[in-house]
Amino acid sequence: MRKLLYSTLWITGLLCCTISCMEEQDFDQFDDLRVTPTLSSGIFYLESDEETINLAGPLGSFYFQEVTFEAFNEQYVAERLIEGTMTYQIQNTTSKRLRIVIEFLNEDGRVLDVERFDIEANSPDIVEYPVFYGAGGKNINILSSTKSLRVIADNLSVGSSVSANPDARIIFRSGAEFLFQLQ
Repeated sequence: MRKLLYSTLWITGLLCCTISCMEEQDFDQFDDLRVTPTLSSGIFYLESDEETINLAGPLGSFYFQEVTFEAFNEQYVAERLIEGTMTYQIQNTTSKRLRIVIEFLNEDGRVLDVERFDIEANSPDIVEYPVFYGAGGKNINILSSTKSLRVIADNLSVGSSVSANPDARIIFRSGAEFLFQLQ
């Protein structure tokens, strides 16, 4: 009798487990998964002392450089770019008014976009300028089509003034943050 009771309880328990605790698994959840990684990177850095700026003379260029920008040279990556932010930081402790121009160039050298910064003299605080691309900002195709950046820095002042700061210099740096849709 005991053996029959244990067997009945065992079979009942097994039936309850298979009926109540099991459900069919849905492995199609991966299709609903959306992955949007953010990539941050420094883009370029410009630093110049006041002596170099003075050598360029009044209204002369003291810096000219074309920087390769290959962040989106793979079509797979360029097509999945959702939005981006280019952030520029400027600190000028020189006695010079300056202008820095960044041109975004496509593979043919055609200008896609221009960022222009007129910088006042003796501004020791770091000033930050974010520029948004994508929803609510500039056209995202500017970033995905850019192959190089042309950076030009001009002296808008005379070529002989000297700052009271013994280590007077302009520091201009940029960085970027990009958001991608992988799935």
